Amino acid sequence: MQIVLSNKQPNECLTLLFVTTLSPKSDQTKMLSKAGFSLKEGTTYLDIHHNILYVASRSLCCEDLKISAAKAIQSIQKSSFTTLFIALEHYQDKLDVKALAEGLILGDYYYTQYKHESQKHQERKTIIAYSGSMYTKNHLEELLHEVEIICRNVNFVRDIVNTPPQDYYPHIMALDAKYLAKRDGLECKILGEHEMHEMGMNAILSVGRASVHESHLIHLTYRPKNPKVKIVLLGKGLTYDSGGLSLKSADSMVSMKCDKAGASAVMGVMYTLKALGLACEVHGIIGAVENMIGGNAYKPDDILRAKNGMTIEVKNTDAEGRLVLADCLCYAQDEIEDFDYIFDFSTLTGASIVALGSHTTAVMGHNDTLKNKINTAALQCGELVGFLPYNRYFENDLDSEIADMVNTASSRNGGAITASLFLDRFVKEKNKKKWLHFDMAGAAYAHKAWGYNPYGASGAGVRLIVQFLKNITKESHSKL
Repeated sequence: MQIVLSNKQPNECLTLLFVTTLSPKSDQTKMLSKAGFSLKEGTTYLDIHHNILYVASRSLCCEDLKISAAKAIQSIQKSSFTTLFIALEHYQDKLDVKALAEGLILGDYYYTQYKHESQKHQERKTIIAYSGSMYTKNHLEELLHEVEIICRNVNFVRDIVNTPPQDYYPHIMALDAKYLAKRDGLECKILGEHEMHEMGMNAILSVGRASVHESHLIHLTYRPKNPKVKIVLLGKGLTYDSGGLSLKSADSMVSMKCDKAGASAVMGVMYTLKALGLACEVHGIIGAVENMIGGNAYKPDDILRAKNGMTIEVKNTDAEGRLVLADCLCYAQDEIEDFDYIFDFSTLTGASIVALGSHTTAVMGHNDTLKNKINTAALQCGELVGFLPYNRYFENDLDSEIADMVNTASSRNGGAITASLFLDRFVKEKNKKKWLHFDMAGAAYAHKAWGYNPYGASGAGVRLIVQFLKNITKESHSKL
C-alpha cells in the first residue's frame, strides 16, 4: 500500500467514505439501507455507479478506524480498483490520519510469495487530499513517514514468520541479520556452534543438536550518539519446532514455523531505530535454532548445563524455547553492561493462549511500574497485552531431585507462569526489576484473520516496543 498526498482527485479512483452515523431522513441513508448496509464495524458497501466505497466505523480514530480502514481495503481485494481517494475536508478534522494509514497498510498485507503469478497481491495506492483540513503537508509527511517505517517493519516480520521452514532456517536468519545490519548501519555479531560451545552455552546447543542446520546466536546493536537509555531485547528464534523427541502431534506441528516470531519481532524493532532516529542504545539478541529429531537429539532425562553453570533436568524436549532463552539471557547479562531494561520475546506456551486468548501477549515480571509503562505503550499503539501474576507456590514446581531445576513443571496448571519463572532463574538479582517476559504465543500467529491482522503472522511486538522506546526516550529527556 502506497500512501501519497495530493489536492487533486484523480480519474478512475474509488472514493472511500467512513460512516459513523446514519441520519434517518437523508437520501444517503435510504440508499444504504436498501443495500443492506449497517453500522456494524467493518460493514462495507461498494456503490459501483458513483465509485464510492462506504465502510462502517465506530469512530474516526484509534483502533476503530484502523479496523475499518483494513476492512475497506480487504473488501476490494478482488476488484480492479487500484487507487483509493480520501478527502480530509469531508471529516472536518475528526479523522485520525495516523490510524487511517496504519489500518490501510497493515490491512493490505497478503503473503503470496508461493502463489501462482495470477494470484499475486495487487499493489494499491491511497491518495489523501489535505486541502481544507487543519493539516499542513509537512505535518502529514512527517506523520506518514513514521507510520510507513513502523508498518513496513511489521510486514517484514510477517514475511519472516510466514516463510516455511525449508526456506527459512537459522543460517538464513543470520544472513538476513547481516544484510539488514549493513543496510541500516547496525553492528552485527554472529556466533556459531563452535563459539557457543566455547562459551558453555549447552542449553541452546542441545536444542539444535539434531538439526542439519547449524544453530546461531545473533547479536545486533544500534548505538546512536548520546543515547538516553540502553535496552536489551531477546528473541526466541525457533525456525521450526517439531517438539524434538517429545514429538508434537501432526496437527500441532502445522504452523510451527511461527516459533520464530519472537526473534523476528526483535529484528523488526532493530530495523526501525535508525530510520526513526530514536535516542536509545538497543541490543537485539536472537537464538536461531531448529528443534528436530534424530539419533543425536537431546532427550528427556538429559541433564544440561547452561552458560551460567546451572544444571537443567530435561522433562520434555518440547519445552525448548526456555532453554534457548536461558543461554541468551546469560549471554546478554555477561556481555552487555549497565543496561536499563532487558525484555525477552517468544511464542513460549500454549498456556498463555488458554489464559488470555488468541490475540493477547502475556507479560510477566517483578516490576509493576515497568508493566504499567508497557500497558501505556500497548494502549497507545493498539497491541493487546495482559499481565499474569507470579505465585510463590509455583516456584517449587521447577525444583529437581537430581539437578538445579527441571525445564518444565509436572503440572500444566499455570504453564505460562512456570515457564516465565524458569527464565527468572537466569536473570541476575541486580536485573530482576529491569526484566520483563513477553509470551506472544497467542498474538503472533492466527489461523483466522482478525482486526487488521491477516491469516498467519501478525507482526506482534514491533509497534509495542517502538512505542515503549519512544515513550521512555521522551521521559528520559524530560528529566534532563
